[in-house]
Amino acid sequence: MSELKSGATYIEFDATGQPSLRGSRCRQCSTVFVGHRDHCGRCGARSSMESITLASRGRLHSYTIVYRSYPGIKVPFVSAIVDLEGGGTLKGNLLDIEPAPEAIRFGLPVRIEFRDAGFANAEASGHVVHVFVPDTEAA
Repeated sequence: MSELKSGATYIEFDATGQPSLRGSRCRQCSTVFVGHRDHCGRCGARSSMESITLASRGRLHSYTIVYRSYPGIKVPFVSAIVDLEGGGTLKGNLLDIEPAPEAIRFGLPVRIEFRDAGFANAEASGHVVHVFVPDTEAA
């Protein structure tokens, strides 16, 4: 994946080209945020944030099934909000599941995968994005 570009500021590549999600943890209150932060949005501590690698698993907190979108975006798709293990909340698309309410349940264990964004829009090809997929090992 090293030839791919990051589709978000919080996706970083290691020396081998493998992507991961980066976040910040407050040294004062231990709250975790997605992406880089200088100050804590929970307790207000200044310059107390440390950079961390976010978990690659979590649980579905909320979702919506999108039936209409911009031209070129394949619909329907599931837009999801996931609470990550160890802290942090992240929005993304839930793939590899039928986009129907009877197929999706709150609290569903998911894992993060990184894919070329061309799956959603051909013009985005060449950029890596995070997606959620059901975590069958945790279910």
